[in-house]
Amino acid sequence: MRAAFIIISFLIGCIVTTVVRQGNAVTDGNETVGLMNSTLESADVAESSFGVTKDGEPVTLYSMKNANGLTLKLMDYGATVVSLETPDRSGKLANVVLSFPDIKGFQDCEMYFNATVGRYCNRIAKGKFKIGEEEFELATNNGENHLHGGTKGFDKRMWKGKPFSKDGDFGVAFSLTSPDGDEGYPGKVDAVVTYTLTKSNELVVEFRATTDKPTHINLTNHNYWNLAGEGNVLDYLVQIHASKYIPVDAGGIPTGRIADVAKTQFDFSKPTAIGSRIQEIDSDPVGYDHCFVIEGNIGEMHPVATVNDPKSGRVMEVLSTEPGLQFYTGNFLNGEKAAGGFAQYSAFCMETQHYPDTPNQPSFPTTLLDPASKYFHKTVHKFSVDK
Repeated sequence: MRAAFIIISFLIGCIVTTVVRQGNAVTDGNETVGLMNSTLESADVAESSFGVTKDGEPVTLYSMKNANGLTLKLMDYGATVVSLETPDRSGKLANVVLSFPDIKGFQDCEMYFNATVGRYCNRIAKGKFKIGEEEFELATNNGENHLHGGTKGFDKRMWKGKPFSKDGDFGVAFSLTSPDGDEGYPGKVDAVVTYTLTKSNELVVEFRATTDKPTHINLTNHNYWNLAGEGNVLDYLVQIHASKYIPVDAGGIPTGRIADVAKTQFDFSKPTAIGSRIQEIDSDPVGYDHCFVIEGNIGEMHPVATVNDPKSGRVMEVLSTEPGLQFYTGNFLNGEKAAGGFAQYSAFCMETQHYPDTPNQPSFPTTLLDPASKYFHKTVHKFSVDK
């Protein structure tokens, strides 16, 4: 009898230990999403050192692989995608984002490689906006304008990472508190960014935020995609679900108009090679860096774009809850250290977001978040192969 009791106790203990180590995904939470018990480590998400920042902060690398062999690596500096390996039509894996072997490469690069960007991605004219009658001044770090959250935006912060796994999906939830007045923005903001590698070969990115004062929030992920793993992207076929785009001035600030893409170099309503009309863009350097008005209701998941690399066969579909897509073709990559040594057009970015300079454009969908509301933004990248 005593022997039977000992055996039963041992088996129960094993079952409980197994369940706990697999982790618990917390669904639809505001401050924590997919977080594991802080005293435990996910059996399916490995943690290792990725070096030390210039300020002496240790950086953690999180690595995970789904049942189909897709491998995702993330780091807590900037809540950043370090690499994502997907197969081509022959089954060969390649990393499809521009990357570096350690934190030093990411810090030396000034191009926001694969990071979480905020509080406000894209540009705000002259680094100023008003909420009611009060004017707020931000850093002007892009000529006379404010770009991607300022001098030290969310991409340059240490986030707190919590790995999780559930039913064949793996990921990390990163949390950050931005104090009142941070980079000139009003209100204390608590933000969570959750990356999930699913068993369906998707990279899902979810952004959540709350504030204690009215403030503007516009978060995105700044992945630099190269579906072949190397080379330029000009032959990639792109389709964007947008009949309109937002014209901008020489500084990238919206003119206030929303224009039709039909019969212009911005028409990607059908699969079109990136390089087929890129030289028609009136910009310096030449290339796409424009926001497209995506068809679909804000807050509901809708198709955004599809990219096909004919050479490798890799296909990426993008879906999102956001009204805009900043399509960028790596125009400022020039092979120098600040560009990570990568050449022009060696990657493209598809930054789902609200429109640029929304705080100063009353006709655009608002980005103002008040304490009674919760910010939520979800984007899905689905990978497949065109055989």
